[in-house]
Amino acid sequence: MFAVTGPSGTGKSTVCRGLTKLLGDRAVVLEQDLLWVDALHDPEDDYASFRRIWLRMAATIHQSGRPVVLCGTVAPPQLEHRPERVLFSEIHYLSLVADDDVLSKRLRARPSWRGWDDEQRITDMLGFNTWVKENAATTSPPMDLLDTTTATVEETTAAVADWLLARLP
Repeated sequence: MFAVTGPSGTGKSTVCRGLTKLLGDRAVVLEQDLLWVDALHDPEDDYASFRRIWLRMAATIHQSGRPVVLCGTVAPPQLEHRPERVLFSEIHYLSLVADDDVLSKRLRARPSWRGWDDEQRITDMLGFNTWVKENAATTSPPMDLLDTTTATVEETTAAVADWLLARLP
């Protein structure tokens, strides 16, 4: 399984939409936010139900012989200890990151219905961005980083596809 992760505003959802074309039938690309529903939106144990459902769904899809690329905000400490983790031999993590000033501008530019007019939410996401940069090398397993600060969507999507293709069997 592959997790394309990182803070909101780094390009995960946009990249996710372009990956299917570049990967073809080599992998199944899924957007994590599609299951972000009230029933699974419980902060208890770091959204355990949400994370466990995704692991089960990815394992089910993986039975088709194609690996899953999960695009969403997740880090190894949120998945690696879950009971469903044993369903995968490996999970590879690629975290998209960006400079804080660029990231905050991207978040503020989002439509109001997405809820990014809350300064505390932006501050929290910048904190996660810093955490990822400072801890990517020491998580278990480590996360590879891809800086999207100056890259175009096309460049980022191609770089993510290259990263994935280098790790596919």
